[in-house]
Amino acid sequence: MATASALADPTFASRDRVERFAGLHDFLAMTKPEVNLLVAITTAAAFALGASAAHVPLFPWMRFFGTLAGTLFVASGAAALNQWMERDFDARMHRTARRPVAAGRVDPSMALALGALLSLTGMAILLGASGRLPSLLAAATLLGYLLLYTPSKRRTPLCTAIGAIPGAVPPLIGWAAARGRLDPEAWILFSILFLWQFPHFMAIAWMYRDDYDRAGYAVLPRGDGREQFVALQTMLPLLALGIASLLPVAPGRGAAYALGAVVLGLGFLARGAQFALRRSAPAARALLSASILYLPLLFGLMLLARWTGA
Repeated sequence: MATASALADPTFASRDRVERFAGLHDFLAMTKPEVNLLVAITTAAAFALGASAAHVPLFPWMRFFGTLAGTLFVASGAAALNQWMERDFDARMHRTARRPVAAGRVDPSMALALGALLSLTGMAILLGASGRLPSLLAAATLLGYLLLYTPSKRRTPLCTAIGAIPGAVPPLIGWAAARGRLDPEAWILFSILFLWQFPHFMAIAWMYRDDYDRAGYAVLPRGDGREQFVALQTMLPLLALGIASLLPVAPGRGAAYALGAVVLGLGFLARGAQFALRRSAPAARALLSASILYLPLLFGLMLLARWTGA
């Protein structure tokens, strides 16, 4: 226990503040805010698209912010629970060894409690602000991510396809919150996000393939088929994504959106082809950067087209 003289020491007080800040930073890091930014963008865009499709006279701002907050709480809880579940495997990888739970800075029981609290709070917010369907979708996403995708990473290279299903649900949550149901356009948004995840994750998996192998993950196949697998898992979804991105365009309108989607798709496809052919770290990083830019720009184009009729 600290003595009175130590508590009065400004150096002790300064160190105490630094430690508290570091603890808060670790708790924030467990929620993966950089990943949740894309979750927020796709959820918000889908809500706005759904609300505009409903032709409501006033935008439902309270429901919008409730949906966004609830979805982010659940996504943050899922990230914390994932780090609790995979702490021993994270400790074996250079990329993840410094994560708060894997590095021992946060006790596993605290990570479990934080993840459960955030997830339950998020589902409660969604239920109160947006209704039963968005809350059920969030619960299904959480369970699919933790109980299907997380263990599958150590068993099969098909884990990307498994994880892409719960990973593509945020637009469904946003649309269901705005409309109270899932229309065909909501499933188009789902398919876009589903396909986008393949080239995005292939770039990550290739850059850190030695790390994944060391930790016992099966995200990529071993042996001679690895390079062909990566190329196919990159290029085929990219080609399908180019088609899916044009589905929101109704016949006779949306020419500006179609042109923008084609330009974005060709740029993304070019980075994917470069990576599939070279399979180098620089090409993987370029593909990863392209994927991060592509998604918010495409959803932004959809919103612009909906609001302007372009």
